Amino acid sequence: MGKGTTVVMALVAATMGAVVTVAVTGTARETQAQGQDPATRPARTPDGKPNFDGVWQANNEAHWDLEAHEARAGMVMQQGVYPYEFSQVPAAPVLALGAAAGVPGSLGVVGGDGRIPYTADALRVKQENAEHWIDRDPELKCYLPGIPRAMYMPYPFQISQGADKIHMTFGFSNAGRVIHMNDVTGPPDYTYMGHSVGRWEGDTLVVEVSEFNGRTWFDRAGNFHSEALRLTERFSPLSPDAIWYEVTVTDPETFTEPWTIAMPLYRRLEPSATVLDYPCIQFAEEFMYGHLRREQLVQRWEGETMTVEITRKVPPGDLLHEWYRR
Repeated sequence: MGKGTTVVMALVAATMGAVVTVAVTGTARETQAQGQDPATRPARTPDGKPNFDGVWQANNEAHWDLEAHEARAGMVMQQGVYPYEFSQVPAAPVLALGAAAGVPGSLGVVGGDGRIPYTADALRVKQENAEHWIDRDPELKCYLPGIPRAMYMPYPFQISQGADKIHMTFGFSNAGRVIHMNDVTGPPDYTYMGHSVGRWEGDTLVVEVSEFNGRTWFDRAGNFHSEALRLTERFSPLSPDAIWYEVTVTDPETFTEPWTIAMPLYRRLEPSATVLDYPCIQFAEEFMYGHLRREQLVQRWEGETMTVEITRKVPPGDLLHEWYRR
């Protein structure tokens, strides 16, 4: 058994312990609710529902990988001198970024045994996605992040709560979603952010999300889904400044059984907390379309310790390439 496998198994074991702790904590939370100190009691709307208005943000490593994982030097790795997993080194595209390209370790946020239950074919696709992260991750192209990924990206998002609709605004890619608190007809076509319909179960906001287009990922590790994805989200208030967020994921085309993720979301407490625009679309233009130029704009970078040469390739089936180069 390799060093990397041993570390991940240890992380998974720790995660299982954490899940048990969460379950016990949740039960204790319900038991203590009646005697809750007013200072920690969740805020309420005029109709008595928990008030989730405000700016929120996750504080974990799910953005990199939902599953338990050890820290590594980069999202894209290649084999080093020795043929072991722990001897891998950063691949050329991320080498120049040094420690800034590293991935922090995590106990993971997946329930059960801590592993995502892929079918055999889907697991192979997930592994290929991870190997080709730079080419395939929708985030790098500034596509809409989808749900649940938008909820735990490392950026704040704003909740604006009404009686019949709850709006969520995300800075990344100018994304947004509307949770309909009444049953309404969904969009005419599948979408990146899906179609959300909510209801209240006591103090918990339960949201059913469907009609995804299958083009989003869950994280930077290549975890993905199909158009058959269905989500059940649960937003439970922990205090005025914290929400327990839990998602049950169902997709029979990709996974052998439903699975869950869970994490706290925290209110941003700065007096001026707001969601600023993150105009990543314009940041990704050269990355996505630079190969369409007659003369390449970005070809070489030379620093004090290394030189990086860039050769653009035409993506397979890119019809725009020939049209622009006429």
